[in-house]
Amino acid sequence: MLKLSRPWLLLVGAVALLALAAACGGGDDNEDGTTTPAATTGATGTAPAQATETAATTETPESTGATGPEVDMPDIGLPAGKIVLGSHFAQSGTYGAAFAPVGEGLKAYFKYVNEEKGGVCGREIEFIAEDDQYDPAHAVEVTRKLVEQDKIFAMVAGLGTAAHSAVWEYLNEKGIPDLWVMTGAHKWGADPQGHPWTVGLLPDYFVEGTIQGKWISENMPGAKVAILYQNDDFGRDGHDGLLNGLDPAKNEVVSEQTYEATAVDVRSQVTNMKESGAEVAVCACIPGYTAQAVGGANRMGWKPQWIVDYVNSDPVMFTYSSPEDMEGTLTLQANKLSTWTDDPAIAKHLEIIKKYAKVAPGNFTVVGQVTGQLMEEVLNRTCDNLSRESLMDAVESLKDFAVEDSESVALPGVTTTITDDDHTATESMRFLRAKVVDGKGVWEYEGELLSFR
Repeated sequence: MLKLSRPWLLLVGAVALLALAAACGGGDDNEDGTTTPAATTGATGTAPAQATETAATTETPESTGATGPEVDMPDIGLPAGKIVLGSHFAQSGTYGAAFAPVGEGLKAYFKYVNEEKGGVCGREIEFIAEDDQYDPAHAVEVTRKLVEQDKIFAMVAGLGTAAHSAVWEYLNEKGIPDLWVMTGAHKWGADPQGHPWTVGLLPDYFVEGTIQGKWISENMPGAKVAILYQNDDFGRDGHDGLLNGLDPAKNEVVSEQTYEATAVDVRSQVTNMKESGAEVAVCACIPGYTAQAVGGANRMGWKPQWIVDYVNSDPVMFTYSSPEDMEGTLTLQANKLSTWTDDPAIAKHLEIIKKYAKVAPGNFTVVGQVTGQLMEEVLNRTCDNLSRESLMDAVESLKDFAVEDSESVALPGVTTTITDDDHTATESMRFLRAKVVDGKGVWEYEGELLSFR
């Protein structure tokens, strides 16, 4: 289990972390029940770097008159022969291009389960994926629709720290399983007593920052460090973790820069980082801002060792930024790479994406399948007594769980343990480095897998 006491964190060995992952966008048609716009089919570094990965300022669902808990109505979301699951994630615009592949990979895996495995528990999975445009206000709107109109059984893979922050209280008050949240904010797994229905999937950004800091102190002692981070839970968790992991006797932090998620650019922040004399630059940023920071530094003639958050660890990053700009950049991951075509599980994943998805395969579609396989497992564990409460019991029964090697798209050694006092699923990962191979950008692993237990 992930324990985040400071003494424990100081003992965590150096190196490595996980990742989200993605390819270019593309929404599905109306067969999934959504009428939201289709995602774009690509992304470029020229697109605005705006996002809404900020603390939500919008009205939350519980303040709009929604009715009370539904946990005592176990048949909701279970019409004859079906299990109705919902999700909210960006499927359109710049951030749909970056992150839609996570949801599209999950959607494709559920289609595969329905058509080639006969569903789960003798039921077909009906997966309704709504476009929240990476925005808290839209997340509130579509979540209310999923719960109050579509009558979902569970929420799966809600994506984005700010977007999901706007709805998780509502989901917990309604007693709706809120599983495999697609952000690494510390809070998703840290408060199972206060939020018993929410379970995070991705590694904690604070832990990620701690590992980054330890790696810097162990591998680049004496180097001056600068950090650029988004001014919200996402960025602040990464910032605090970095300071926790760095050894102040070995490395000085010479510049701490923030940006708002509505910012047009981060040129002034990068200029400040360069002028500080930093030799290592950490970016707790989402892809658009990461591309601006790394590309801007190169244009200034400043070439520090960049270490960026794992939300950038998909090949799509090389459409936001040139491979040459990104070369040498470090990030983290916990899953097999979509380029490992000789691996049987990845080869099968590529078949599933080709047959059932409208996006290109990538590391983020792999994350989608990881989520689908976890959901399939916990549903299978509760077939004899299918209810929301029994589903959560099944989730909390996971102990060192790993999909069979020939089918697992997670790295060997990565397992999932969920308990009633620890709701964080992924605790192991490795470093990735950006390289240019035959003129194309690729991510390649280096170093060993680290576990945070």
